[in-house]
Amino acid sequence: MGVYASRNRTDAAPKQAAEPQAEFFERVAGPFWDQVRDVINEWWSRFPDQARPGLLSRLRDRNSDTNVYSALWELYLHEMLLGSGCSVEVERQTGTGGYKPDFLVTRGNAQFVIEAIWKAQKRDAGSYSLPPQLSDAIDRLPSPNFFVACELHSAGTATPPQRRLKSGLTRWLESLDPDQVIADYERKVPLPSHTWQEAGWCLTFQAIPRSPGKRGNPSSRTIGVYPSAWAVEDGSERVLHAVTHKGGKYGDLDLPFIVALGHAADFPEDEDIERALYGSTVEYAYDSGSTFTRKPDGYWSATYDHAHSRVSGVLVVNNPAPWTWTKNTPVLWQSPDPASLPAPIFPSWATAQLVGSQVERQPAIRSVHTALGLPERWPTGDAFPRSDPR
Repeated sequence: MGVYASRNRTDAAPKQAAEPQAEFFERVAGPFWDQVRDVINEWWSRFPDQARPGLLSRLRDRNSDTNVYSALWELYLHEMLLGSGCSVEVERQTGTGGYKPDFLVTRGNAQFVIEAIWKAQKRDAGSYSLPPQLSDAIDRLPSPNFFVACELHSAGTATPPQRRLKSGLTRWLESLDPDQVIADYERKVPLPSHTWQEAGWCLTFQAIPRSPGKRGNPSSRTIGVYPSAWAVEDGSERVLHAVTHKGGKYGDLDLPFIVALGHAADFPEDEDIERALYGSTVEYAYDSGSTFTRKPDGYWSATYDHAHSRVSGVLVVNNPAPWTWTKNTPVLWQSPDPASLPAPIFPSWATAQLVGSQVERQPAIRSVHTALGLPERWPTGDAFPRSDPR
């Protein structure tokens, strides 16, 4: 038994907007995705017996993509620890807090604790974005000559009626000549547009000609530019909240304690992590020059909570997912608090350390793919090879 059954899969289409992540991993066909499923099955088989059912349930959860990605994050960490020469106990009672941290790790004669958290960037609930069902309906329209850009001006209170939208959009696209649109655009004529309004919904579409060599494929996605759903959560706040939530959960451990953060964001910035953990920088100007220092607003620099010294380090991987596992280097942000127990450092981890008011960084000695037991370029091939329209 494994997470994914070995069977003949034929649907190689990209993930649909309304499709749960677990369903996509189970459904999608192709050698690229076979590699992903095979590795997940293998790594899951090395999880301790008593922890496998819970992990399996989360990996197959079609109601929560967060559960799927957090389970994959724990699977990745467990395999990286094993590949780094550690033995790992999962959810063993440790510390005075009455909870069970994710991993109690033994390396030689030393032990330490890792607690995993996967944290994704939040979106502005008030910003307009296409409902997944509507996005999928537009994407399935045959449009061999054009992509469309969508702008959502208003959203109705009920499910948008799709039949007239799709028929009107199809007739409009079929009426356009892509070569003529390109010629007009080169003469500064705006791209042709089409507006649909019904039941409180209002969308405007622009037709974007496909390049001549990429026309004629009716199975290609139609939407080329989606409406923006702006992120409103500050990156440093996201990191700070995640570490604060996990850092004080287990009481006194009497062991080095690492919070492992899977940081999912559009544009993850080291500056956000630095500010969240070590505090914001501030410059003081004098007649003789200027000096930099840090405000007491970081996890370890805050003056109000000395219990933060329990966390020895924060291990961060940006956008962890199967297709980035061998590419994105883990970074251990070390505690500057002298009361913290020192965190272990693995060869596949880069490090960041606060020295005075400056952050000093050291690169990883080895690539993370060596600890994972995977080739450097994995998975191989294209996730979604372009089909030949002929």
